Amino acid sequence: MKVSAEHNERMAKLTFASVYPHYVSKVEKIGRSKQELHQVIEWLTGFGNKKIQELIDDNATFETFFKEATLNPNADLIKGVICGYRIEDIDNPLTQQVRYLDKLVDELGKGRKMEKILREEKK
Repeated sequence: MKVSAEHNERMAKLTFASVYPHYVSKVEKIGRSKQELHQVIEWLTGFGNKKIQELIDDNATFETFFKEATLNPNADLIKGVICGYRIEDIDNPLTQQVRYLDKLVDELGKGRKMEKILREEKK
């Protein structure tokens, strides 16, 4: 999907620290834990609790966040629509990665089982 250059630029400059409290709020609202959120973030990026906190403290942009991440090889199994965009059709890699994270948090916030959120290996 073609997203505007302005949209891609906004995604790149958005800080993880500015979005993180919304992620926490979304998952805690339905009784999921911050630790489960961190489990989802770690699955996607490889970042443990210490690194997540470091990125928040450093006010890292999503551009930096995903540059430092080791993306899960099964991330391409994340499909569907988030914020009006079909994830698998987004042509900008960074914007797609941000939307991967959004989708995982959305699934956690909707009470989806962790085994489903953390996609199994392709068979």
